[in-house]
Amino acid sequence: MASNISTLLQIQQSLSQLSDAKPSFSITLPVVAAIGAQGSGKTSVIESLTGKDLLPRGRRTRRPIVINLVRTGGGEEEFGEFEHCPGRRFFDFAEIKREIVFETERETEGYNYISQKPIHLTISSPAVHDITLVDLPGVAKVPAGDQPSDIESKTRDVIFSYIKKLNCVILAVSPANDDLANSDALQLARLVDPDGSRTIGVITKLDIMDRGTDARNFLLGKIIPLKLGYFGVVNRSQEDLKFNRNMKEALAFEQSFFSTIQAYNDLSHCCGIPQLANKLNQILVQHIKAMLPGFKAYINAQLISAAKIHASFGDTEESKDGFAVKLLNILATYCEAFCSMVEGKNRVSTDELSGGARIHYIFQSIFVKRLEEVDPCSDITDQDIRIAIQNAAGPKCALFLPEAPFEILVRKQIRHLLDPSLQCARFIYEELVKIGNRCLTEELLKYPILKRRMDEVIGNFLRDRLNPAERMITHIIDMQIDYINTSHPSFIGGNRAVEFAKQKLKPSIISTPLPISKDASNNSEKIQQGTDKTIKPRNIFSRGGASNGNEIDQGHRLQGESERSTTHGTASGGHLSEKDHIMQKSYLSLDGLNTSISIFQLKEPPVVLKPSEKKTEKETEEIEVMKLLLKSYYDIVRKSIEDAIPKAIMHFLVNHTKRELHNVLIRKLYRENLLEEMLREPDDISLKKKRARDTLHILEQAQRALEELDLEPDTQSEKEQKHRSSEKDSTGLPRSKARQNSTFYSPNGTDFVSSLKSSPSKSGGSKSRKSSSSD
Repeated sequence: MASNISTLLQIQQSLSQLSDAKPSFSITLPVVAAIGAQGSGKTSVIESLTGKDLLPRGRRTRRPIVINLVRTGGGEEEFGEFEHCPGRRFFDFAEIKREIVFETERETEGYNYISQKPIHLTISSPAVHDITLVDLPGVAKVPAGDQPSDIESKTRDVIFSYIKKLNCVILAVSPANDDLANSDALQLARLVDPDGSRTIGVITKLDIMDRGTDARNFLLGKIIPLKLGYFGVVNRSQEDLKFNRNMKEALAFEQSFFSTIQAYNDLSHCCGIPQLANKLNQILVQHIKAMLPGFKAYINAQLISAAKIHASFGDTEESKDGFAVKLLNILATYCEAFCSMVEGKNRVSTDELSGGARIHYIFQSIFVKRLEEVDPCSDITDQDIRIAIQNAAGPKCALFLPEAPFEILVRKQIRHLLDPSLQCARFIYEELVKIGNRCLTEELLKYPILKRRMDEVIGNFLRDRLNPAERMITHIIDMQIDYINTSHPSFIGGNRAVEFAKQKLKPSIISTPLPISKDASNNSEKIQQGTDKTIKPRNIFSRGGASNGNEIDQGHRLQGESERSTTHGTASGGHLSEKDHIMQKSYLSLDGLNTSISIFQLKEPPVVLKPSEKKTEKETEEIEVMKLLLKSYYDIVRKSIEDAIPKAIMHFLVNHTKRELHNVLIRKLYRENLLEEMLREPDDISLKKKRARDTLHILEQAQRALEELDLEPDTQSEKEQKHRSSEKDSTGLPRSKARQNSTFYSPNGTDFVSSLKSSPSKSGGSKSRKSSSSD
């Protein structure tokens, strides 16, 4: 089980090197903290467990000393390292002792104060096992010298900060020559561990008890019982320190002492430092057995996650053929995703419209709906129609409603359909660009150069395909403008338009006949008769009247003025001959012309000439007919445009992109001299890929190491323990060599699991132990 501890700690150290993030699962081994009153011998107990003479003696412990024992490979030299001296190794343990004294004095500034700041010491040796020991300041009830009056409360606060943690095994050290019921260590331990499940009682100074007394009742738990029991130890005395007796000699003296005292003959299992070390080893084994299933589950879960991450990066292809295959796969996957999104075959979203659904929405809910909302006569006034009709008649008054104003006006309205049609194509182009961006796979995102080149190629290709679509849209509109098909079966026609116009105007307009003279009436009838005989109806645009009433009145007035002028001349000149009468009429005619020029001045026509605001009944009817014709034909064209424009866009832009995108990407991007450059990963992606590979490698080794762990009791150790127990002397106590075979004092350290040696992370035992001691 000792090798299992080293293996688990090495696994944890390897996992801690995987990333900067703190692992969600950590192996926290128990921390052994010694507490007791000043002078109770707790420092000697900690020192005996380390097996090294490294703690100052004869001085009160004024700072917590956290000792991390780290087991190294066999043959390596043992050394110590302090956290406050990074990078410096102490190979002389006497120098370590002096450094502890110096650092304590530096922190307390030479005063006899208590400091909560710990001294972290790491001992790396093949003769120890991984565990953390903590030597805490002794409880002082009465201030001594320059100590503050609240020295007891400060000391208790420091002690509680360690022993209150659930992974802390409390060594409650009490001298054998004191009353156990008044033990400060047991009182403090009971406050944080009332059931005694993690408290071990340690009875010291058994060799200085009064003659005739022993600590048998203490060790048997008859005074104050503890679940983990009591252990009796004999520490080095001041005389031993004075004569520099080492730890080996001290343990030999301890064994000799217990072998000579009859009261302890049957208590060999709880007498001596080796037995205390074995007890701590049992606690470690039980702790590891309890946490190992959870740790295995954590490793398996992390392994699955790491495998998925590593698979997402793919394998690195170094050859040109590998790069070519990878590029073709990326392009094929991208084009397949693009077509699937346009056709709606990809993962269906319930949050919003996407892909081809957005294209359909643009066609029907934006383009078609907007065209249907437009009134073709909204931007054409009645005045515009009147002007168009009169301009089409030229210098004459048209006998029929001309076709020219209808064609001019309807072409103007059809031309308005060009801009929204082109805008619809632009919208579809932008949607295709968005679809292209949403089709980016995770694998493609790993290659920014390839992604940038693909964006350029796709953007140019879509822009190139937009031009034919726009040209086709322009041709469709131009075809509608170039030929006005009034024979369309859905067109209302002139006759029906006139009927509808008359029905609409009949209730609002009352016809008023114009005053026409008899001669004019006769002339009109003659003209009408001649017209009926010589002129046939041209087409559906024929008009009902032949002359203008205003012109008839004007001719009638001119005739009356001429007659009056002739009569006036005859009356003033008397009787004249026929010749004179003719000459006089000629002179009067010239004289009347000169008089007319001088008397009547005509106004010059304005620069912008428009008809009068007052409309005749006929003009009103013509305007209404024209509106009906415009609306009817515009609806025909609009329906045709609503059907033809989406088809043109789908054919020239959308479907062509689906068919040719893959070929275009291969033709533009497949270059053997550019494959390596386009598939070069950025530095951060390469780093993540390497980290994923290392993580997977370490987790796989950790899983194998955990499967090889022996969770059963160490049968060989049991055999050795039975063998040692059979080699007892007459006193029944084990021989001194039992110390060298204990868990804490193994003479030969075993190496870490070979599979973990090849992991990319480097061993940093001191850092790992330090973290466990802070728990």
